[in-house]
Amino acid sequence: MLWAISRVAAPDFAEKREKGLQPHAEYLRSQKNILVISGATTNDDGTQFVGSLLIVNVKTRAEAQAFVDGDPFTKAGMFTKVTITRMNKGQFNPGAAEGA
Repeated sequence: MLWAISRVAAPDFAEKREKGLQPHAEYLRSQKNILVISGATTNDDGTQFVGSLLIVNVKTRAEAQAFVDGDPFTKAGMFTKVTITRMNKGQFNPGAAEGA
């Protein structure tokens, strides 16, 4: 099952990001068997982080929550809100993201 995980950045996200980026990136790499896509969300002109969006392929909401809980960014309190929503795969066109 696919689960979309939307996270809203805490006000101090930018200050904490650099310190936690390496452990966060390592964690995501360690989860490549379930991580479909991930990326930061930004304001319209791309100058400010507003959160992140991730899609994972796991069987249960509990597994999706465990994925979120294991992220060093989560452990550092870098998000004010996390929403986990089950989703169905409709279209899948990774080539459309080339150059994004």
